[in-house]
Amino acid sequence: MDKLKEVIEQYGRWNRLSEFIDRIEAHITSDFSTVLENAKSLLETIGKEICKSNGIELEPTASINSVLKKAFKGIGYSSNDLVTQVSSALTTIGQKMGELRNEIGLTAHGMSLQKLEERNNKVDDLTKEFLIDSTVIVACLLIRSFESKKPPISITDDAKMLLSEQEEFNNFWDETYGDFSMGDYSYSASEILFYVDNSAYITECKAYISGEERNEG
Repeated sequence: MDKLKEVIEQYGRWNRLSEFIDRIEAHITSDFSTVLENAKSLLETIGKEICKSNGIELEPTASINSVLKKAFKGIGYSSNDLVTQVSSALTTIGQKMGELRNEIGLTAHGMSLQKLEERNNKVDDLTKEFLIDSTVIVACLLIRSFESKKPPISITDDAKMLLSEQEEFNNFWDETYGDFSMGDYSYSASEILFYVDNSAYITECKAYISGEERNEG
């Protein structure tokens, strides 16, 4: 999962995906049904976020296969693109993950203790590795394609005011990551995040405010 972690680190708006990665890595040997659940959710979350950003409507009951196909289309790949043809095959993996998860999941009724112990062995190590690697490939491809094709963010005067209004969050972010110097120039971490990836700044700011409200409650 290291490659995906690097991509998430590069594009801050996706840092919430780390929760799925943590669960996958924590259960890779003990409960592969949980791994599949989170791998499927990770891909579905990426697909839905891309569709939402591109104004693509999804049916409430849309399958992960459908979500991922629309996400690739929303990024701008035509049906004749090699990426589209390959991604069409890869998205099927997401659908199969859901089916396999149901087969080996913990929620099956009447399962004996022995069956519970054996269920994780229904998927051999080579298949496990293939499914995880496929998840990483699709996730990285989606994120990188989306980020490389989206138009640059235009910082308006109204948006600039937002930076000055979030003093408490800015102080927290700056104390956590410090200042960055380049020759004779120095910039705070909050300034860099705001101007380089405004969506990530807003996401982190909202998360910080929500966390503070929970602590006060």
